[in-house]
Amino acid sequence: MDERDPIPLSALQHWCYCPRQCALIHVEQVFAENLYTLRGQAVHKQVDQPGVETRAGLRVERALPVWSDRLGLIGKCDAVEFEPDGTPYPVEYKHGSRAKAAWIAACDDLQLAAQAMCLEEMTGKPVPAGALFYAKSKRRREVRINAEIRQRVEQATAAVRTLLVGAVLPAPTFDARCEKCSLCDICQPGARATAHGLFAMEN
Repeated sequence: MDERDPIPLSALQHWCYCPRQCALIHVEQVFAENLYTLRGQAVHKQVDQPGVETRAGLRVERALPVWSDRLGLIGKCDAVEFEPDGTPYPVEYKHGSRAKAAWIAACDDLQLAAQAMCLEEMTGKPVPAGALFYAKSKRRREVRINAEIRQRVEQATAAVRTLLVGAVLPAPTFDARCEKCSLCDICQPGARATAHGLFAMEN
């Protein structure tokens, strides 16, 4: 990857979940499906078709391409609800329910905030909030796009760019994240972490 190439928004969520997963997908170009990724795809089929509709006084655009020249990000929003004055409100669709582990929810929030910052740059309108819609519970969770999460987006973008430009696969970890990761069989974190630990002990 060249330093000037745009980073996919999805890479921020992958990096937040696990830097090694991010590198496997975006550097090694490796991917595999499991139950969780298939559920996610099923949810996104509902919103992946571009289209515009009007609902309750809002203009809703689905599968809307977004980008930020300043941050060097590119991707698309599942749905964006535009207020009558043109203020965007991004809505990201996720499978599962709102009752997610805090660290997984934080990765969802990061992706949504990055979308909001792209929309701000594109429209010139402030985006103070967005929402995550969870298919299993059929409920939204609003996320405030405050200074703290904006800083997290900036830091994550810089970290992902360093990772992708350097094209170095981070060392594996072996924890709760691995159970739901579709790349677990490819990554083999348990075997690699054990081997790394033995090597460290010997040295």
